[in-house]
Amino acid sequence: MINYLTAILNLIRWKNLCMIALVQFLIKYALLEPFGVETTLDFFGISLLALATICIAAAGNVINDIYDIETDFVNKPDRIIVGKTISEKAAYNLFIALNLIGVSLGFYLSHLVDKAPFFTIFVLISALLYVYATTLKQTLLIGNLVISILVASSILIVGVFDLLPEMSPENRATQLTFFKVIWDYAVFAFMINLLREIAKDLEDIDGDYNAGMNTLPIALGRERTKNILIALNFVPLVAIIYYVTSVLYKQQIAVIYFLIFVLAPLIYILIKTFSASAKKDFHHLSNIYKLVMLFGMLSLLLYKFVILN
Repeated sequence: MINYLTAILNLIRWKNLCMIALVQFLIKYALLEPFGVETTLDFFGISLLALATICIAAAGNVINDIYDIETDFVNKPDRIIVGKTISEKAAYNLFIALNLIGVSLGFYLSHLVDKAPFFTIFVLISALLYVYATTLKQTLLIGNLVISILVASSILIVGVFDLLPEMSPENRATQLTFFKVIWDYAVFAFMINLLREIAKDLEDIDGDYNAGMNTLPIALGRERTKNILIALNFVPLVAIIYYVTSVLYKQQIAVIYFLIFVLAPLIYILIKTFSASAKKDFHHLSNIYKLVMLFGMLSLLLYKFVILN
């Protein structure tokens, strides 16, 4: 029983789900609440939003593994769950149950903030995750872009549900200022996740090729894709350097934090990408990207000092 529960947790990628929930709570309680911004959601509301988001994301992970059975036999034979520990039928049932819970919570939440049309956001995300797993993942670059947009949307959705319903002519400037901060973090998440997706495609090229997928490394070759990854690495690198030098330069703690925990790992990734060639090399880069994402989001804890000073 314990092994089965562990398999389910690994199937839904519980660590990634925890990061999603953590970021949403950080936006609420490290960015918005300390400054008395007018918000819609209380603790119950933000908890519902986090639960709805992670249920739909978990469902996306399940359906992704179901359709990845063939490629996983080559890419990660030691980590296969569907068809081994959990039957394909049980996985489908879990996928349906998680989607029903997530979308239902989204329906309730949309009415709770008196914005019924917002319900379509949850339906759209759920549908896109399914289409991604079944079709878009096999399409050149489109799948990478879609999943990165969906990752960014898990951040942006907090601003949509917590800030926009309380917007009025009187507080419009303040609400938009904080929404822009959330937007910037969503863009950061999009960039880092896109780079990680390309690194994962380089890692999984053998299994993807056998499955007839058309990823960037398969279409352009490993070396050309690696060069694209190197070039794209400069985008967040330059953007963060600009942010540090133009916004944070007076905040010594914030500057040190970004230098050590965000810029240094990105520079490390850039250097390591030049010599990366084996599957394990790209797997390592993928893990470092995940750390960059985590540390980037944890910087929300510093924003209070940036604004107040």
